[in-house]
Amino acid sequence: MEVLMKTRIVLVLTALCIKTVAGYPHGQVTESCEDMAPHHGHDPSTLDPPYTVTADKSQFSTGDEIQVTVRADSSGTEAYFKGFLIEARNAGNHDEAVGSFRLVDPTISQLLQCNNKDGSAVSHTSKHHKTEVQVVWIAPEDPPSSVRFLVTVLRRYGEFWVKIPGPVVTQYGVDPSPAETTIGGSSDAKTTTASSMMSRSFTSEGCGSSKSCLRDPDGCNPQNDTWCHFLSFRKEETSIMFELSGPAEGYVSFALSLDKWMGNDDVYLCMRDTNRVDIKAAFVSGRTHPEISTENVLEDTAWRLADGVIQCRFRRAIIPSDNQKRFPLDQLYYLFMAHGRAEDGQTHRHDRQPLISSNQKELTGDPEDLTGSRSPLLIKYHGAFMSIAWMSTVSAGVIIARHFKPDWPGSNVLGQKVWFQLHRGLMTLTVLLTLVGFVLPFIYRGGWSKRAGLHPYLGCVVMALAVIQPVLALFRPAPDASRRYIFNWMHFGTGTSAQIVSVITVFLGIHQQALLLPAPWSTGLLGLIVVWFVLADLVLEVHRRGFLPIGKYFKNIKIYTEHINSEDKEEIMFVHDESESLRAESCFKNIILTVYLCGNLGLLMVLLWTISSV
Repeated sequence: MEVLMKTRIVLVLTALCIKTVAGYPHGQVTESCEDMAPHHGHDPSTLDPPYTVTADKSQFSTGDEIQVTVRADSSGTEAYFKGFLIEARNAGNHDEAVGSFRLVDPTISQLLQCNNKDGSAVSHTSKHHKTEVQVVWIAPEDPPSSVRFLVTVLRRYGEFWVKIPGPVVTQYGVDPSPAETTIGGSSDAKTTTASSMMSRSFTSEGCGSSKSCLRDPDGCNPQNDTWCHFLSFRKEETSIMFELSGPAEGYVSFALSLDKWMGNDDVYLCMRDTNRVDIKAAFVSGRTHPEISTENVLEDTAWRLADGVIQCRFRRAIIPSDNQKRFPLDQLYYLFMAHGRAEDGQTHRHDRQPLISSNQKELTGDPEDLTGSRSPLLIKYHGAFMSIAWMSTVSAGVIIARHFKPDWPGSNVLGQKVWFQLHRGLMTLTVLLTLVGFVLPFIYRGGWSKRAGLHPYLGCVVMALAVIQPVLALFRPAPDASRRYIFNWMHFGTGTSAQIVSVITVFLGIHQQALLLPAPWSTGLLGLIVVWFVLADLVLEVHRRGFLPIGKYFKNIKIYTEHINSEDKEEIMFVHDESESLRAESCFKNIILTVYLCGNLGLLMVLLWTISSV
């Protein structure tokens, strides 16, 4: 019950967050009824609105209908709008909604309930481009002397006009009251400082001496390297100056976090909007879209777009004011850096796993060249455990069981043959490593990962097969039992299937966001490990089938002499010693096993080093 309740809460919060950030693409904008603003976290345009609002009558009586038209009056590719909100207000008091509406085209418009009045406003039904919309206003029974139509029009997510004044219509025979003045922007919009455009890129000069830096790859310079993801900050009296840069289609961002988990983080976004960059503060309350702040907390904002790289610079006070919901900058935080696509001002999921600083950093502290990683520690352990299990221990256990049963015949360990104890120990270790590695991603994600493709599904198959193998072994019949062959085939089939599926799963795993190993280097390394096992197994199999009879060339020579035909001649006889031949063959197999294990362990160490370094 508790899990169900938590799930419902998460779903509700996610839905609310997505609704806010997506900009109400389906027009359910009842939250905007009062101020008619989209609540996108952006300010309305101060340019003259390229739209006209007309009415087919200038006077009305109770119950009359007036057709209102909103039309894009510009030409070319910009002659459209995506969203709108139409209301009728008392011309003398714009806080009072008047009358109701009737739809002309329900495919592009819908009625809303504002101020507890059904049909008192009209909005869009989708974000498709529109050039004109018509609605019919119905005068109420007790209308004011004059009514003004107000319209909010959104061209794109970050470009909109609030309360565009439409015509004023008056009641027949009644003197109109003075109309309230309206401008083409939100009357309660906050004052902001326009961002300036930077003429040149900032650099990594001073990292570790005059400013702190976090960058990927280590040591890169945003001035010269277009693939450099870069964040710097330095204290300037009572504020901190931030610089952020990175290649991205839609946005670059960084966040301040109290831990290495996404959620309850102070976020700053540099979001591309056509040929400019919007610089915004936001907050992330969970694994959801950021909630753009409506407060103006950033100063001295500047931006630059060049060669697919988004750069921005801004200043923020160290101690925020009481009404600003921002983190104070004189405390310890982990730093997150992320980038991704954006559409109509809505950020999409980051293209790669965020870069997270290795340690917490006090932003007002001494300058430092920080290090970070895009792979969480739990995921690194997951990759390491699975690599050890399915790239090393299982292959060694398979080779020993398949080719070394006749060896060490006179030696036992705890009452069992040496090969069996080695095989059982290696396979038990494989199952344990797989079990621990299997659990780690669920701990990190807090559940199932929906964006990992086939990897988690195949991982579940491997986990199931790994558990089935020892269960089958518990019920194996005696070696001379009549149905032993059934167990042998089931054991062989399950083990081989697990090994094949695991190899595929590991190859898919190294290309996951959370553990993105460098390509094609990592792919080639995994391929070499697999080929190394296949070669060793093939050589031993060829030898076992007698196509490589190494032992026959090692012979113990004994010389006998005897008289032949009463002449004083000697005949030399070469007598083949069978036990010596078996020892030679066993020595050959041991050499192959040793060479294989050395090569496998060497390649595995390189793979583990690669995992630890990302």
